[in-house]
Amino acid sequence: MKLPTVTRSIRTRLFLQLAAISALLSVALFLVVRGLAETAAEATQDGILAASATSIADALRSEDGEITLDLPYSALSMLGTTNDDRVFYKVEVNDETLTGYDDLPPPSQSPTISENTFATFYYRGDEVRMVSASRTVSAGGVPSNVLISVAQTRLGLAAISQRITAIATGIGLVFFLVATALSLLAARSALRPLKEMTAAITRRGPADLRPLAIDPPTELEPFVSALNTFIARLRASLLRSEDLIAEAAHRVRTPLATVRAKAEVTHRKLQKPEHKQTMREMIRAIDESSRSAGQLLDHAMVTFRTDSLSTETFDMAELVRETAERLEPAADLKDVTIRCTTPDTTPAFTGDRILLQSAIQNILDNAIKYSPDDSAIDVDLSVAETMCLSFTDRGRGFGEADTDSLKTRFSRGANVDDIVGSGLGLTIADEVARAHGGQLNITRNEGSQGACVSLIFPRQ
Repeated sequence: MKLPTVTRSIRTRLFLQLAAISALLSVALFLVVRGLAETAAEATQDGILAASATSIADALRSEDGEITLDLPYSALSMLGTTNDDRVFYKVEVNDETLTGYDDLPPPSQSPTISENTFATFYYRGDEVRMVSASRTVSAGGVPSNVLISVAQTRLGLAAISQRITAIATGIGLVFFLVATALSLLAARSALRPLKEMTAAITRRGPADLRPLAIDPPTELEPFVSALNTFIARLRASLLRSEDLIAEAAHRVRTPLATVRAKAEVTHRKLQKPEHKQTMREMIRAIDESSRSAGQLLDHAMVTFRTDSLSTETFDMAELVRETAERLEPAADLKDVTIRCTTPDTTPAFTGDRILLQSAIQNILDNAIKYSPDDSAIDVDLSVAETMCLSFTDRGRGFGEADTDSLKTRFSRGANVDDIVGSGLGLTIADEVARAHGGQLNITRNEGSQGACVSLIFPRQ
């Protein structure tokens, strides 16, 4: 079963998990802030109620053998009148009401002289908080127990609780938003090594099988190690395949040369035209096989050397002239002239000389093969922002073929079926150009027959 896109993304899953944790922490923060604030507000109210009861207790007097009370104004005024809170009080002497609200319920737990008691209950339709304090007052030499109770409605506390809830909600929301943003940044930061590894692999060419030379996080070390091991196995497998191709091509080419020599001898001895034609077709097939075997060898060599590019500094103009001279005997057989035009001075080029010579040789060999007799091939080397080496012939061109497709293996133009070829020459040249950071351009000659193949390299 295919997983939804959201759950398949590691970054999204990590972000959602961190966001969920942030939400839980925000709720916990809200509850803690609200609980602490309400506890502090309630403790403040209890403190004021206790101070009010103490103030009333301090105002108790004994006169003529009786206990009297001149209720101090400050005892009740300190409770304030915020939010229309109402205050109730009751003073009992030996269980008889001296003053205050006679119906105010007694405390559920009797207070002591050293410790007050607090209670919360509903009285006259409102929730009230009450403090009870106990004192012993002597009247006429007889000690009397005095119970002082002071109660206050909780409207002010409820208003404070609402404000605290709003503030705590705001704090929790801000905390959640900040934590969520940080979670997104943390998810991106945690997955940055994966993006760097992806970019390092994406930038590689198809023939680049070097191991990843990066310092991954500890968690990714097994993955990178496994990937490098796989790359090493793949590289070894490709090398074995290239070695097999090279060995097979080498072993095929030698007997083919022997067969061709004998076929030519036989061709001279034959008298009948149909037999000669058959033998010519056989010789052509042998030439095509021999050429394919040779270019397979070249391609195997190019594949091997581009994987571990050897570099040296040399004169590109000298290499062009040297390669052209090596192919002059083949050009002379068709009366084809190779004209090299190079600058008087060229900057030194750093690269694999053997690979570049192979690319130049394959392009020139194609140009000679497809050029008509008694024609010319122009080889021009120019240096400006780039180093451009152009080969222009007067042959058949490429017909209607897509020039980009000619760079693929064994691909040839539709108009050259009668000429022996393997379809590897331009492939080799293209791979050599890309191995040196350049490119192979194939164009048709403007206004004339033939083709123009260019090797373009960045200026060094």
